[in-house]
Amino acid sequence: MHKYLLVFVICFISILAKAQNNYIVKTEDGRRVLLKADYTWEYIDLTEPKAVNNTSKESKNITEQITNQPKLTKAATCQLNSNFKEPKLNTQVQAFLKRSRSSIKQLKKKVAKKENCSIADIKLISTTETKAKGTYNFCTCNGKVTYKRNGASFFKKGKLF
Repeated sequence: MHKYLLVFVICFISILAKAQNNYIVKTEDGRRVLLKADYTWEYIDLTEPKAVNNTSKESKNITEQITNQPKLTKAATCQLNSNFKEPKLNTQVQAFLKRSRSSIKQLKKKVAKKENCSIADIKLISTTETKAKGTYNFCTCNGKVTYKRNGASFFKKGKLF
């Protein structure tokens, strides 16, 4: 009896190992794409979807609300004082991170590139850090941004890839 159970478990595990899943995802323009397990892909919808033309009162009201909102300037997005100074970072942690090329200087370069700003526009507002992980809040030309560090890897909060 135990032999049959063992054979059944081994067969079940081998079937699961061979099973591969295909995924269907949507592109930015609305087309569906089939991602196959063998690292190939193909479009499911061969034609691009037509834009939906909403002329309802609700959609007009929403667009009026969006266009009537006051535009924020660089100073208004973060509301920093003119005499604002960045917080001091732990020198031991920064020395440790500098060895793996993940210091605050490299992070500011990455944030500036992602936000399409100059490095001078990036201001560190607050931080919590240890050697293992850290959280960094920045004021950029586009508003507030939070980055996290796990080991020597930085990523925007909420996005892993």
